[in-house]
Amino acid sequence: MVDSFEKIPVEIFNAPSEGSKFVAREIAGYIRESAASGIPCVLGLATGSTPVEMYAELVRMHKEEGLSFKHVITFNLDEYYPISPEVFQSYCSFMDRHLFSHIDILPENIHIPNGQLPKDEIKNHCIQYEQMIEDAGGIGLQILGIGNNGHIGFNEPGSSIFSKTRLINLDISTRMANSKDFENISKVPRLAITMGIQTIMKARRVILMAWGHKAPVVARAVEGHVTEQVPASILQQHNHCQFVLDQFAAADLTRFKSPWLAGDIDWTPKMIKRAVVNMALKLKKPVLSLTVHDYNESGLGDLLVEKGDVYEINLQVYYMLRDSITGWPGGKPQAIIPKHPERSFPYPKTCVIFSPHPDDDIISMGGTFMRLQDQGHDVHVVYQTSGNIAVTDEFVTRFLDFAVGFEDMFGINNEKSNAILKKAETFLLSKQLNERDTPEIRAIKGLIRRCEASATCKYVGIPANNRHFQNLPFYETGTIEKKPMGEEDIESTMALLRKIKPQQIYCAGDLADPHGTHKVCLEIVLESIQRIKKAGDKWLEDCWVWLYKGAWQEWGIDEIEMAVPMSPDQVIKKRNGIFIHQSQKDMVPFQGTDAREFWQRAEERNAHTADLYAVLGMTKYAAIEAFVRWHF
Repeated sequence: MVDSFEKIPVEIFNAPSEGSKFVAREIAGYIRESAASGIPCVLGLATGSTPVEMYAELVRMHKEEGLSFKHVITFNLDEYYPISPEVFQSYCSFMDRHLFSHIDILPENIHIPNGQLPKDEIKNHCIQYEQMIEDAGGIGLQILGIGNNGHIGFNEPGSSIFSKTRLINLDISTRMANSKDFENISKVPRLAITMGIQTIMKARRVILMAWGHKAPVVARAVEGHVTEQVPASILQQHNHCQFVLDQFAAADLTRFKSPWLAGDIDWTPKMIKRAVVNMALKLKKPVLSLTVHDYNESGLGDLLVEKGDVYEINLQVYYMLRDSITGWPGGKPQAIIPKHPERSFPYPKTCVIFSPHPDDDIISMGGTFMRLQDQGHDVHVVYQTSGNIAVTDEFVTRFLDFAVGFEDMFGINNEKSNAILKKAETFLLSKQLNERDTPEIRAIKGLIRRCEASATCKYVGIPANNRHFQNLPFYETGTIEKKPMGEEDIESTMALLRKIKPQQIYCAGDLADPHGTHKVCLEIVLESIQRIKKAGDKWLEDCWVWLYKGAWQEWGIDEIEMAVPMSPDQVIKKRNGIFIHQSQKDMVPFQGTDAREFWQRAEERNAHTADLYAVLGMTKYAAIEAFVRWHF
């Protein structure tokens, strides 16, 4: 065992908003100190989703606290190549939207790599960029994000520690991660201009920000060996570097993932379960087969000292795992099972499944969805957003063709639908990258997904009056970039919950979700519940909330509080339900980093969960869907 694992100072906050405000205050302090001392204030700036809230806080400080940027000089880390500065995805456009157009910075003090120069001029441009940084006095404070592969700026794995500003090939993993900002990966530029690692390391101070799903690479950067294969790890050699994380990005640090290795801990039942499960999975042994030797070799000798007999500890964890498994997610009727995840009464229950997009219900918890309906519960599905941006243009003309043909076939006047079709075809032929669809096309795309969701409900057996389509306003921007959660979103959700008065609520629990929309949808539901609770609604006292994960992730085995097994036939039935969403098959816009289709992600994830339970000594099922209860 070692005393310390973190080789870079780390500041951890409960939420990205708190971390963003901290970094904004640090920047503001640097700006004010520089202004007072007459020293040039040179900021190195980053883009992407990570610093958005930080920039918003700087704008607020400018408008409400008088923070002036008149004497600030900025250098951005990178820019796609080739790309026009007017294009939505360009970092010029990003910085203007989120910061520069809202503050008093002088235009001549803004520096961003030029992504539209002829290729033979790029080398000289990069040399000049380095010289401009030097002439400005060097970067005083550099803000960074971190890529899933450990890149900083666009310095991909393998980038030399001596690298300077240059044109670089983007790694496929980076292009896939950034495809969320483009229609699909084919639209993501293959090249970019980036400051080099040496350029970044010359900054007098560095703050790296990371939220959510970045935990694995953060741990490698902070606790691993310095290696050019994880460029962020090189920051261990910087004299004044700090990582600012939220609790999710910090989750794989040893003090959180395996705190028993980092010092004394309180051995609660949950902590015991986590330690024993992690040990068993690492050793690939059933829980009941773990020995004293296994505990000692795994750094869990202190647990034995405090809790005693190995077999009793093993048995305690075994029962916790066993008791999480149920084929009755709504509770087993007329049964008294003290350790069952759900209450037996009332039965049947009124259940609400919140689905952020019109397919998350079937993808993420399709087996449980069908089981709740088959077991006689009153199941409602609430589709929180239209999901219209995830429909390809081809689907629009395909369905309009059908509408025109349908009307023509049955002698219905199709003059209006024909005009809509021609107008749509004309627009789509000249549509530019990330150009906002017309209101008609957005409505058609939303209708396509709505029809697919309704068809899924019919397939499961959900009646029409139990299908609810919210079309929450935060989502309906027509662009990739969404609005924050608003009052209208919350009021709509509160009204719906008060109308249905459920005893069970299921939500997508993706607080660390790369999709973004899932997180906002969850925050809307949780805020609505808290307000209803504060108002004293009695029905809420008999309501439990269960969280499922979306298509990208799954709960850790030690976290799962309800595991719903599926037979091979149920797996196939769920797959067929996912297939109803034809617009989401094959190449889907804004699909993210995972090239698999949604049904493949779901099946492999559910099968993996079942396999892990089997390794731990539980019954081997074909698949398992997992849930964690949220207490309010």
